[in-house]
Amino acid sequence: MASTDDIIDLFIIGGGINGCGVARDAAGRGLSVTLAEMHDIGGATSSASTKLFHGGLRYLEYFDIRLVREALIEREVLLRAMPHISWPMRFVLPYHKDMRFEGDTPTSKLLSFAMPWMKGRRPAWLIRLGLFLYDNLGGRQILPGTKTLTLPGTAEGQPLDPKFTRAYEYSDCWVEDARLVVLNARDAQARGATILPRTKVVATARHADHWIIRTEDSRTGQTTLHMARIVVNAAGPWVGKLIDGALDVNTAEKVRLVRGSHIVTRKLFDHDKAYFFQGTDGRIIFAIPYETDFTLIGTTDAPHDDADIRPVCTDAEMDYLIDFANQYFRNDITRDDVVWTYSGVRPLYDDGARTATATTREYVLKLNDADGAPALNIFGGKITTYRRLAEAVMAKLDPHLPVHEPDWTAGVPLPGGDFAVDGVPGMIDKLQADFPFLTPFWANRLLRAYGTESWDVLGDACCEDDLGTAFGATLTEREVRWLIDKEFAMRAEDVVWRRSKLGLRMQKGEIEVLDNWITRNL
Repeated sequence: MASTDDIIDLFIIGGGINGCGVARDAAGRGLSVTLAEMHDIGGATSSASTKLFHGGLRYLEYFDIRLVREALIEREVLLRAMPHISWPMRFVLPYHKDMRFEGDTPTSKLLSFAMPWMKGRRPAWLIRLGLFLYDNLGGRQILPGTKTLTLPGTAEGQPLDPKFTRAYEYSDCWVEDARLVVLNARDAQARGATILPRTKVVATARHADHWIIRTEDSRTGQTTLHMARIVVNAAGPWVGKLIDGALDVNTAEKVRLVRGSHIVTRKLFDHDKAYFFQGTDGRIIFAIPYETDFTLIGTTDAPHDDADIRPVCTDAEMDYLIDFANQYFRNDITRDDVVWTYSGVRPLYDDGARTATATTREYVLKLNDADGAPALNIFGGKITTYRRLAEAVMAKLDPHLPVHEPDWTAGVPLPGGDFAVDGVPGMIDKLQADFPFLTPFWANRLLRAYGTESWDVLGDACCEDDLGTAFGATLTEREVRWLIDKEFAMRAEDVVWRRSKLGLRMQKGEIEVLDNWITRNL
């Protein structure tokens, strides 16, 4: 029989934002934790979001007041903990009298009954009411409230079709999603967790008081046995496959896979505000300033059949997003304007909704302990509420845990985030003063990625040559070594498409050189 000293408290399957958030929370409470991710940390859904900490304005139409309120409160909690990778952003919602609801929302049904002459159109007063609730449900302290804009002759109106003469401007937050995941993983590791990227769970055995989990390292093929009191299934799109396969847990809960695709174009407007566009089909998309010189447009809601099928933005989805945006922009965009696309699969809890758009975004936690050692399955969730989800997981598991420490993560900064929310400009100035060879773009990029750790990344460098091989687009050997040693990067795509978005600026040949260098030096 195994010694209890060999049995850890939690084994977490899945290195997305939910898994890494739970690992950080649990390790910070003094629990022993191992996390296994079969691909790169944050390599699937969690690095393919629309990259917003937001309350979900459109969820008000579904009367999801609790979800919206929790997310609105979390925006500012998270903003304080990571001011380098998250920042306030203003959103411009152009208004036109022909805007319509999605037909299946409770609000649209109520309005159709009470005001049939509107024929599904959104009246201005209703939008303003929704924004009033959005402003006040979460008790804002940092973010400014909604205001009305008159668009003609303004920077916000210039890119838009002249038919839009009025807009509402409200607040939400931007977040670098992939960096959010890796910083949670790093902090979990610093607090004692074992993080195993590119390690797949291939089999489990359930006993009365513990699990035996067999993993396989995808790089070496080596298998390892782990023992844990509790298994947490945070596998995202693969949560259902694990339930039916390696875990073999008896549950009626199902996951609904929904693909969200995005396109990235050259910069379409010259200000730092985002747009919230409402379609005639009732759906919404965002057009967001992205990586200084680009615009991000998304997202779609399309059924996705199998988690093992890599999600890609289809031609139909690309055309949908282009046509949608062209209903608003003064100058039409085409496929030729698209420089990159990406897609992620949202693992939503299957609540039986008729459409993917109407499916709940609430997270659902299901604990199974009737057949032996506990297993907790995580369904759904939003990136904005990942920290609250982790607290809810710990509360759910509390009767089965050997220690009972209180919630602690609110307000505790992630690595590099130990400075004031409004401190970025001053930090950039100081970074350039300490390292005069940095260009403004370079200094801004580093500070936004690493915060106060930017100085650690650059070390004792006095000039650019001190940073070693230059791979292009300000990426140097010194930074890549940091990403390998500290942030679990193992391939060029980890570096240029997740830890950064320098793939938008680097040439194919430069990325190949980087990949070869990493292979030789890993």
